[in-house]
Amino acid sequence: METYRFSTALLSEIKNIKQGEPIRFPSPAKLNLFLYINNKRDDGYHELQTLFQFLDFGDWLTINSTINREIHLVSPITNLNSQDNLIYKAAKNLQEYTNCKLGASIHLDKILPIGGGVGGGSSNAATTLIALNYLWNTQLSLKDLCHIGLKLGADVPIFLHGKSAFAEGVGEKITYCEPPEKWFVVLKPNVSISTASIFNDPHLPRNSPKLSLSELLNKKYENDCEKIVLNHYSEVEETYNWLLQYAPARLTGTGACVFAEFNDKKSAQSAFLAKPDKIFGFIAKGSNISPLHKLMGYLLK
Repeated sequence: METYRFSTALLSEIKNIKQGEPIRFPSPAKLNLFLYINNKRDDGYHELQTLFQFLDFGDWLTINSTINREIHLVSPITNLNSQDNLIYKAAKNLQEYTNCKLGASIHLDKILPIGGGVGGGSSNAATTLIALNYLWNTQLSLKDLCHIGLKLGADVPIFLHGKSAFAEGVGEKITYCEPPEKWFVVLKPNVSISTASIFNDPHLPRNSPKLSLSELLNKKYENDCEKIVLNHYSEVEETYNWLLQYAPARLTGTGACVFAEFNDKKSAQSAFLAKPDKIFGFIAKGSNISPLHKLMGYLLK
């Protein structure tokens, strides 16, 4: 597991690769440290308030720029057509937006669980956009990248911004912030959850009062989707209750991942080592700057 944590040492190794060699780009996970749903608009979208923080753990994308315009996914995801993969879509959209004549060979080292609520697909798309913007020298601004990214998913701009952020409205209003960088145990039971089904549930709370960021940061963090998910998915409830033995647990996004925070790595490891073998999980440290953006800082020096 340590292999996939985005340590400074690993990022330094990447900086020292030779020109023309493929580059490994981090594609980090995120957590929703809190999530409150304020109301449902007439157009069907929900207004919410949520706090995103990155983790020093996630997928890796190894990317090599090519002289033809072909986008080739070396490691496609099982049961997902390559052209439906957000990595492919991100690359093609950037290519078309900039009329770039180059292509890319992309290898995905998929570590994060699909449908876990930790942002794997959105993170993959953002990493692809930032990496190819660099490798192809298309020189798009963050605003332009976000314009492309938003069409791929509501969370993609968060990963493009690369800073822990408070998001409100329908997710488009972003304020950077710096919550404490705790250690986390993140667990995913063997179940898939449809985000749409949770947001369409008639019993989902939709009346949390809108509070200021300072008020939200100083109250107990909660997730308005949590009760609905626990009521409908016994596997999530079982994992959640197990984690409660060690620390207060929460759901991230609409799940299926649940997490607990710890003040130090040793405490997190102690809980993680006791987890049931059947449950996928990992230990990670919160990071207010995305590991991807830390790498880009190295590369652009």
